[in-house]
Amino acid sequence: MLFEPLTLPCGLVVPNRIALAPMTNLQSLADGALGDDEYNWLARRADGGFGLVETCASYVALDGKAWPGQLGCDRDDDAPGLARLAERLRRRGAIAIVQLFHGGVRATQKLTGAQVWSASTWREDSPDFEVPRAATADDLARVIDRFAAAAARVQAAGFDGVELHGAHGYLLGQFLSRASNPRDDGWGGAANANRARLIREVMRAVRARVGSRFAVGVRLSLEQGGHAKDLDLDESVEVARWLADDGADWIHASLWNAAAMTKKRPDQHPITVVREAVPRRVPVIACGAIWTRADADAAVARGADMIAVARAAIANPAWAARIADPAWEPRRPPLARAELADRAVSPVFAQYLTRWKNFVAD
Repeated sequence: MLFEPLTLPCGLVVPNRIALAPMTNLQSLADGALGDDEYNWLARRADGGFGLVETCASYVALDGKAWPGQLGCDRDDDAPGLARLAERLRRRGAIAIVQLFHGGVRATQKLTGAQVWSASTWREDSPDFEVPRAATADDLARVIDRFAAAAARVQAAGFDGVELHGAHGYLLGQFLSRASNPRDDGWGGAANANRARLIREVMRAVRARVGSRFAVGVRLSLEQGGHAKDLDLDESVEVARWLADDGADWIHASLWNAAAMTKKRPDQHPITVVREAVPRRVPVIACGAIWTRADADAAVARGADMIAVARAAIANPAWAARIADPAWEPRRPPLARAELADRAVSPVFAQYLTRWKNFVAD
């Protein structure tokens, strides 16, 4: 099944069921324009047989920028670099996708020049935490439009689609969380429908701007983990179902470990739960610590229509092609910086990877 094509609801045909997951890599230029390191990193994975290749999270507005070297799609000036990348990925037969993003409270004034904002205001006991202001009605209208404008910009550049980043506790996820969204104005609070309003409005606005034949997917965290706080499995699955009804071409379940059962109901697997809840026409992508062919096959057996890999693709640029041999054993960390460079991982990305325990051999 992994090597069979997959037709998305929009009509786009993905040549196989293996995706490169979006990864923070710091490889673009200071102004958000595409850098050669980012270009080479993604091109190498397209050459390696991935049927769908996603960029890192790309900010739709400057006030959502979260880290240096982050790819931007908020200005028309970004168009030439985006077009260059789209052409390169598609030339190798990959479906080219840009992940659209706003950092919310996880943006930083150091890069944006503006106070961060989110669903509400709160404080955390961390020296780097920037206290957000609560979003105004104008903020919400503007960010919805910025997502739609970015999607149209990406479409004009020649990409096949976009993915809305609703996972990992960024802006769209902050609105989904009970912890960070106690608003009482119809955009938050106890009702899941209110907390899901922003991501649904973004989905509808993007779909209206790009039309029915352009791919629009969404990535979600299903339960609490890391920066994704106070998420309920059943509410997350309900959001996934709503987004499918709103026109999503896939639901990307971002799992830290695709082999793990749910926290809420340890006898059930999250991939199966989502697959059973979402209309069959809408594919489910699963990711999370998938390293081997056996890992991938297990995710498919649980209901995934596609699988996405991240760390395994860093260490193995041709992972998608190599797993056609079930006996192949992928290279695992730690990797020396010279090995990473040979895999089109730039020095700045390699330094970022030192945050992951034992990934880089020093």
